[in-house]
Amino acid sequence: MSVKIRLMRMGKKKQPTYRVVVADGRSPRDGRYIEILGQYRPREEPTHFAVNDEKVLGWLRQGAQPTDQVHRLLVNSGIWEQYETDRKRESRA
Repeated sequence: MSVKIRLMRMGKKKQPTYRVVVADGRSPRDGRYIEILGQYRPREEPTHFAVNDEKVLGWLRQGAQPTDQVHRLLVNSGIWEQYETDRKRESRA
């Protein structure tokens, strides 16, 4: 089973907000999910991106793959860099 960290669309028509969720890769975009990790509101100025860092890092360590958009958001927030440094440290040990 491939587990993905992806966005789940919420909100009214033409006013999207998104939840950052962990879901099975085969489930539909707005379908079943395993866990909610945070939220992303692109319509705010500046955009609002809030996730639970520890949960995201835990899922990444277990092998969950982020989608392209979520990967960009994680890079901009600095969480991806933290994951990379942890991974390099573990590979040396």
